[in-house]
Amino acid sequence: MAAAPVWSVDPRTGKQREQVAVEATAQEVDAAVRAAHAAREALTDRTVRAAFLRSAADELEAARDRLVEAADAETALGPVRLTGELARTCYQLRAFAGIVEEGAFLDVVIDHPDDTATPPVPDLRRYKIPLGVVAVYSASNFPFAFSVAGGDTASALAAGCPVVVKAHPDHPALSELVAKVIRRAAARHQVPDGVLGLVHGFDAGIELIRHPLVAAAGFTGSVRGGRALFDEAAARPVPIPFHGELGSLNPVLVTEAAATERGEAIGAGLAGSMTLGVGQFCVKPGLVLAPASAAGDALLKSLTDAVSDTDPGVLLDHRMRDNFLAGVTERAQLPDVESPVTAGAGGEHTVSAGFLTVPAGRLTREGEYDLLLEECFGPVTVVARYTDEAQVRQVLSRLPGNLTATVHVSSEEAAGQGRGAELVRDLTPLAGRVLVNGWPTGVAVAPAQHHGGPYPATTSTSTSVGGTAIERWLRPVVYQGAPEALLPPELRDDNPLGLPRRFNGRLER
Repeated sequence: MAAAPVWSVDPRTGKQREQVAVEATAQEVDAAVRAAHAAREALTDRTVRAAFLRSAADELEAARDRLVEAADAETALGPVRLTGELARTCYQLRAFAGIVEEGAFLDVVIDHPDDTATPPVPDLRRYKIPLGVVAVYSASNFPFAFSVAGGDTASALAAGCPVVVKAHPDHPALSELVAKVIRRAAARHQVPDGVLGLVHGFDAGIELIRHPLVAAAGFTGSVRGGRALFDEAAARPVPIPFHGELGSLNPVLVTEAAATERGEAIGAGLAGSMTLGVGQFCVKPGLVLAPASAAGDALLKSLTDAVSDTDPGVLLDHRMRDNFLAGVTERAQLPDVESPVTAGAGGEHTVSAGFLTVPAGRLTREGEYDLLLEECFGPVTVVARYTDEAQVRQVLSRLPGNLTATVHVSSEEAAGQGRGAELVRDLTPLAGRVLVNGWPTGVAVAPAQHHGGPYPATTSTSTSVGGTAIERWLRPVVYQGAPEALLPPELRDDNPLGLPRRFNGRLER
């Protein structure tokens, strides 16, 4: 049987633009993984890795106009958004280059023998080594930052792990272009093309996670798709780590005092956050707890005005559009659910933003209203009106894990008066990032960033954004009683590579 063609599709019209490739066969997936496995030695030298990552950023910037044009044709996200996302992607690559050069990620620890300890301590030397080939599953909504050259790929290469990417079907032509750019950067440093493999097709994604030479995987996408791959990773004869970002409701709690103090501003800010990128951000606020009071009414009026003024937009593909329309309709049909601004079809290929309201008491028990506690991908959010703090606690206790959780407090509550600190503590178990008086859309690439959270937000405790994302692709190893001549240079007493380390209990920089 001939392999199925892979087409580039214009989401503005739903029409095929060009045939980009064909879906990879099992043999082609095997070849890509084996080529990546063979490229491992080329990444051994940290100097080469850092230079490769910087060259990748340079090459992406040099091809910016062509890449942004290709990305917009396949995603309709717009040149401004895509140019910024490409800049973010280049920044990530350069940031990881700096991390590689610094070397702290290796976590070098050396303990000399100590016979006086109980029990005695032998000579122990510990650091981290790369796992091997990493499978990366691209996201639909970030064609640069969470795709072929995105954070998973950048952090894996920084760790010394070659990568095989399963391209997302929403931007296959862009994926091919970016892969060529990265391989061009690799060639500048005598790194083989196989260091970055690219495959297309659903079956190829399954073959990839099952391949015995794949040592770990990173995924960004739906709960259904991510859980299926997670289960495949666990069911292998040799299970592997699967770092998946699956789904998130990103709850927001607005206190009565905050609504009284600045309800109109909060409503306008919520509208901007939930409609950003046509609601296609993984950190879009999908559930808002707002007071059922006059102050809450003012917040809703501001939200209504701002959302009503939002132009219809194009979702990434027609399947997502169909799912969004069906999801909004199903939620709006529940008793006591109202639609102050109705989300739905904005045109033949677009969607319009909106929001739903529901009494918070409906969410305090299991039942049909659990649907409102599930992510609906697109420009819609649910505002649950609470009457007292008991309802707030009950709703929060029923929420699944999230990437983010946000609380809006008044100036007095922010200063430590009232329940501000208690509310922050209440939200902390729910998410990997807790915001106060802000909005979750926008994930800064910074050393202190954490983009992850309790399941189903992610399948591990790691982050996919920020410097510590590199830790996902490493494992520690300890050498005991090994003569210096047999040790890797990272673990020798004279520290020939000048690495930060802990030496006999003392931190050396």
